[in-house]
Amino acid sequence: MLNNNEYLNRLYHSDKPLIIYKTNKGFDVYTDFFKRFLINKKNIKYFLNSQTKKKQSNSKSLNCYIGFFGYKLLCENIGIKLPKQKTNNFYSGLFYQPLTKISIRKKISVQSIKPNFRKIKINKKKYSLLNKKFNLNLTLKQYSKLFNNFSKNIKQGKTYQIKIAQNYSKKGTINAVDLFWKLMKMNESPESFLIRDKNFNIISCSPETLILKKNNLIKTKPIAGTLRKTKSTTSKKALTFFRENEKETKEHNMIVDMERNDLSRICKTGSVKIEKLKKVEEYRDLFHYVTTIKGSLKNKITNHEIISSLMPGGSVIGCPKISTIQLLNHKEKSDRNIYTGSFGIIHANGDMRFNIMIRTLLNFKNKIDLSVASGVILGSTAKKEYNENYIKAKSLLELFD
Repeated sequence: MLNNNEYLNRLYHSDKPLIIYKTNKGFDVYTDFFKRFLINKKNIKYFLNSQTKKKQSNSKSLNCYIGFFGYKLLCENIGIKLPKQKTNNFYSGLFYQPLTKISIRKKISVQSIKPNFRKIKINKKKYSLLNKKFNLNLTLKQYSKLFNNFSKNIKQGKTYQIKIAQNYSKKGTINAVDLFWKLMKMNESPESFLIRDKNFNIISCSPETLILKKNNLIKTKPIAGTLRKTKSTTSKKALTFFRENEKETKEHNMIVDMERNDLSRICKTGSVKIEKLKKVEEYRDLFHYVTTIKGSLKNKITNHEIISSLMPGGSVIGCPKISTIQLLNHKEKSDRNIYTGSFGIIHANGDMRFNIMIRTLLNFKNKIDLSVASGVILGSTAKKEYNENYIKAKSLLELFD
């Protein structure tokens, strides 16, 4: 019989669907999916309020669904209709119920309720990764045109801040597990994950936690503010930059106020508070400006009400959220797909954790896609925001160098 290390290595080299999810102490790997639940606007409420509460076993860690909601679905869920856009017809949302969980810590431990789960066939599939550079959907000139249009909307009072998405793409298929662990060595982030399924792969080094719910306590951790890292830039210097930069401060304050408002709709009056205000987080290529907000949920608040209040995450849309989403959707020619959607886990006891899907690659239909976005606000410039998008994409693009 295979020991735990041998079993995990064999799983990686198979073609079995699996999910790898970053935790505070290491990584969790989920596989042997008993159910695969396709989510759309008609069944999302049933899924969140009924399906996720059904227990599969006596193992708490296996009584869960893990997966994602796409951006379009999250818009539709709060009553926003999207215009016709170019699309690759990827899943609007997809969640899995696992029978096996592998915990990667100092040692590897395995929980499974699947008989003979260690029997795995090695996959001999070949990957066709082309060496051509990524194509970018917007030139600086095209981006500037959108930027100037949105700047006029801001001056007219239609929005205060808006995030323009750019897409990098190239043809090819990837070895998702190898690329994920390569990415973790380069840029391990708190909300990193991998989904490997039969016909697609998603790899992410997302830094942003949108929902962290345990019992009746809920937290959100908006990121608003990015500074490119240089050899001389320290966390202390980055903090000084953010505090003294009027544009970054305004942007951050607006997003924090919006997220506090989102939490206030589902939390007890007076319970929404700032836990950590304007802290700097350091990553391989950049620094982020981050605030943590917490609150106590109202009695009898449902999973669907929580998701509807906080998704899509405001920090990657703009402010105010609803009107800004509508402006974006009518100007962006292609749908955002998984970008600015949300990946996470829902436990049968109601606890949940979700990120915002940024810094995320999708490999589907022999194509690799990566989207990034930066904010338009009075005081920002098109060239600066265009270059900031590249900084955000850099660690993922360099996986292919």
